[in-house]
Amino acid sequence: MRRYALLVLPATNRVYAEASVALTRAELSVFAETVLGARLLDLAETRLGGVPYVTFSAETLSGRDVAYLSNLSSIYALFEVDGDAGGEILRPVGLTPLAEFDDDLLTIQKYAGKTNEYFTKLLLNVTVLASTSGTEMLDRPLHVFDPLCGRGTTLNQALMYGYDATGIEIDGKDVEAYSGFIRTWLKRKRLKHQAEFTPVRRDRKVIGRKLHVTLAPSKDAYKSGSTLSLTVVNADTLKARDFFRPRSFDVLVTDAPYGVQHGSRSGGAKLSRTPLDLLAAALPGWVELLRPGGALGLSWNTYVARREDAADVLTRAGLEVCESEPYLGFRHRVDQAIIRDILVARKP
Repeated sequence: MRRYALLVLPATNRVYAEASVALTRAELSVFAETVLGARLLDLAETRLGGVPYVTFSAETLSGRDVAYLSNLSSIYALFEVDGDAGGEILRPVGLTPLAEFDDDLLTIQKYAGKTNEYFTKLLLNVTVLASTSGTEMLDRPLHVFDPLCGRGTTLNQALMYGYDATGIEIDGKDVEAYSGFIRTWLKRKRLKHQAEFTPVRRDRKVIGRKLHVTLAPSKDAYKSGSTLSLTVVNADTLKARDFFRPRSFDVLVTDAPYGVQHGSRSGGAKLSRTPLDLLAAALPGWVELLRPGGALGLSWNTYVARREDAADVLTRAGLEVCESEPYLGFRHRVDQAIIRDILVARKP
């Protein structure tokens, strides 16, 4: 049996840094339960040389095992540990993360209310792993949908993985800001692409606006047709079925309104402090857009909605909520008004 130590990436956000080791352990447990076949044992938070690590044991790690682990949201380095306590030798294990573009695609945007990009990656990971596409996360472009996409943090992470990304957002200013950012970023990086921002019409009426970008990480990939698709629709998420075909997406990943800095609208003009009203109204449409075997990953503020109530909404929409122990370890503090948690559910 070999022992391994995972060094957690230092987080610039102090509060998130305090939770990052525990969150990494929970995320690693999901990897272990799914694509790693329960072969990781003795998961623990351990200090080596005064530095916190997440440690585990395994008979051996194959190249594909390491490739999966390379995409943990907060992994900084992975070591094989030799020796006894007090005399450990750390031997680096080479990592091969999915990274089709430079990481400033994720880090360059700064604005109030932006979801931490490490957490966004974690949420995407555990959702993909819960789907029937989990074992293929390294092998093919999945299609990710964020039905409350804001300024595109989830979409950017999907692109980093080489996945197709689609979102819908009701706030026109957010969509315009994201359109400006992504087109400027692509030009600055001199990446071959095509982008258009056009009205969407039905029965001669404008029902929304759509940003559509075709891009690739290299000129050769673009010429060969190995392109990625990025689409953002400026419209109400309750009308998502008007813009996308049923069974279009492998996973649906979203960060629900926290009910503190902003609320959610569920059809009328009334602003609600709970995301449950929005979820109950929107989920039938969202679920229809998921492929069979797809998964939905949701983060939300537990101060404005209990986990049991949110899980009940997902169940009533026909989803199977993941309630195994690894999926119960993601609750953490964001600030004094927000305790964030994750729910993941599968579509039969």
